[in-house]
Amino acid sequence: MPRSLFWLAAALALTACRHTPIMDTETSMVSVNNQAGHAFGPEISAEDFAMHLKVLASDEFGGRGPGTEGEEKTVQYLREQFQRLGLQPGNGDGYFQTVPMVETTVDQNASKLALTQGGTRRELAFGTEAVAVTRQAKADMALADSPLVFVGYGVNAPEAGWNDYAGLDVRGKTVVMLINDPGFHANDASLFEGRRMTYYGRWTYKFEEAARQGAAAALIIHDTAGAGYGWDVVKNSWSGTQHDLSASDDPAPRLPMQGWLSAEAATQLFVKAGLNLDTLRAAAGRRGFKPVPIGDARFDATLHSTVKQSQSRNVIAKLSGSKYPDEAIVYMAHWDHLGTHPEEAGDNIYNGAIDNGTGVAGVLEIAEEFTVVKPKPERSIVFLLVTLEESGLLGSAYYAAHPPIPLANTVAAINLDAMPVVGRTKDLIVIGLGNSEMDDILRPIAAKQDRVLVEESAPEKGLFFRSDHFSFAKAGVPALYIKGGVDHREKGRDYGLSVIDDYTAKRYHKAGDQFDASWDLRGIVDDLDAVFDVGRKLASSRQWPNYREGNAFRAVREKSREGAKE
Repeated sequence: MPRSLFWLAAALALTACRHTPIMDTETSMVSVNNQAGHAFGPEISAEDFAMHLKVLASDEFGGRGPGTEGEEKTVQYLREQFQRLGLQPGNGDGYFQTVPMVETTVDQNASKLALTQGGTRRELAFGTEAVAVTRQAKADMALADSPLVFVGYGVNAPEAGWNDYAGLDVRGKTVVMLINDPGFHANDASLFEGRRMTYYGRWTYKFEEAARQGAAAALIIHDTAGAGYGWDVVKNSWSGTQHDLSASDDPAPRLPMQGWLSAEAATQLFVKAGLNLDTLRAAAGRRGFKPVPIGDARFDATLHSTVKQSQSRNVIAKLSGSKYPDEAIVYMAHWDHLGTHPEEAGDNIYNGAIDNGTGVAGVLEIAEEFTVVKPKPERSIVFLLVTLEESGLLGSAYYAAHPPIPLANTVAAINLDAMPVVGRTKDLIVIGLGNSEMDDILRPIAAKQDRVLVEESAPEKGLFFRSDHFSFAKAGVPALYIKGGVDHREKGRDYGLSVIDDYTAKRYHKAGDQFDASWDLRGIVDDLDAVFDVGRKLASSRQWPNYREGNAFRAVREKSREGAKE
């Protein structure tokens, strides 16, 4: 049946029977359906997508900060949308999965960061020159006279024959390290993956490894090229309340203190020690690098924080499969953003329209389309909207540790995060293209849209490790993470790249990430149609896609599937 006729028939059928399993009365159904002042239709559409996005990114939702009034408004809206669609609760008999968390808020006015060199003490300006937090849930944390040592990229990778900590005892010391991988700044494809970031290049890994090594503190030197974003992103992301899972849910070692140095502050530190940062960066990108003490430099820090135990919520809904309800395809996006920053003058609401109102609105649109699919999917479809992505993928990590449907029986995860608004394009970017067999499912679907699959233009940013699908990938679940396209059908690739660059420079993790009613959303509709078709194909087949040979996650997947068959 042509798509237009299918939807005409579906709309007519919907009038009589849709959504009655959840809503008690016709009146309550209409009330929820029109909560946003808009009557939603079953087909993925720019109008419905825009309405969800406008609500989620409104000032009323306060930037969707976990643990705030904005969270309450957000999760209630999401639950009501799933109820409107007649979807089942995805976590037992409820739509919410409680995620225990620790909230730590540093008092920047009362806290001090300082460097002492040659007998001279210099305080670092919090937010301008450095940021630091503790992950040990302690209200007061002090570090005095800690020697600084440069450990290159802070990588310990036995399989690659690389250990930046070889022969070094870091107890009591503050390690200073570079962002990204050893091959990045050297542009050496023979080291790790060259310009493409691996997990060893992510700041999360670097702090985790420093904690395993027993360091007292760790500071990453920021540079825009290596990080993929400017210092303002670091400042905005590391100010205000920071979130962690409770130690019982995340028993990995945690640093007493961790943070970043601005490029300018780091350069000054090395110059005063008689060292050249550029020279050391080059040395750190060669095999055999040895850690270098930063002269007589000492780090002193006192952090005064407010610490409280709290909780946030993942929101989960499910469409049970007709034949294999215990097997699932997961569509996911994170609902959280950076909340409201009351200490900032002017517009201090970080609305998070692109990041990640777009992904959440996309999952809602896909969910709505699945409710009218005939025949009904044979496997279950799970719609997972997670919290605490901005705090290190914590909501998805908690789900992965407590999945309602075991990850061994999770066929695939499809992630939507910060979908760019470029318009209709000739290409479709897949973050981590070539990692898994999910590409083979998507490719012919994209071809029907007259589009080609391409990898991300800046693999050095490590986007595959920076969003919630990675919590699934680490458990072996094949993950598909699309990022829209850039090669605009009329205006070309340079135009698309300029849109992305403009967003990254002016709105990413800033108060300017706001909804714009003039956006051309047709390209996003194409993207959603494509990933909807991927899930629909998997939901009515016996395929079990895997990671490709040579990928580190393939063995994890094979082991989990063998266990599921036993």
